[in-house]
Amino acid sequence: MANNKKIEEARPEVGEAISKTEEFFKQYGSTMAWSGAGVIAAALIVLAVIQFWYKPAVKEAQAQAYQAEQTFAAKDYETALNGDGNYLGFAQIIDEYGAKAGKSMYLYAGICELQLGNAENALKYLNRYNGKDEILAARAECLKGDACAMQENYSKAISHYAKAADMADNTFAAAYLLKAGILCEEKGDNDAALKYYNRIKDSYPQTYEGYEIDKYISRIQK
Repeated sequence: MANNKKIEEARPEVGEAISKTEEFFKQYGSTMAWSGAGVIAAALIVLAVIQFWYKPAVKEAQAQAYQAEQTFAAKDYETALNGDGNYLGFAQIIDEYGAKAGKSMYLYAGICELQLGNAENALKYLNRYNGKDEILAARAECLKGDACAMQENYSKAISHYAKAADMADNTFAAAYLLKAGILCEEKGDNDAALKYYNRIKDSYPQTYEGYEIDKYISRIQK
């Protein structure tokens, strides 16, 4: 307090500020202490939830996903999607765990639905996939195009294929552009088809689609 008195004598406004601060802590110090304790308690609860619920759930979801992925690799899409009674399929994993086993669960489930001919269900899963990997994101966009094509919604399918090609500027883009061009031909829009084909010829000549693209171009231009 002696130091405070000296400050008050030297600079009255500073002394007044210090006095007010002391009064504030006298009045609200205990409340602030309780608030701080509440924050710590909340943080401990969050850590406990992560440690004892979330991490075990993730581990369990990943174990189930491993079995589903093995079945998927064997091209048993029905079992991969819906399980076999012993292990869960992708659809059940998503219902029980959400994305805890990884965002790819939605992609797997969408592919399974497509392989089983269920375009509408495929789109529901694919629209929920939001992975950050550019190649997989572009593949998901292409699969949406496949689902729309299955529904004979060709304009929307072309839009998805074109978007997929823009998302992945790599050799996979040529396949997406080819799909877009073929559907444009199906619609009778040869000018649009030619644009997609020429883009393959100019940008991806070393791909399989690039080697074959002249025959697609020539059948329009003949």
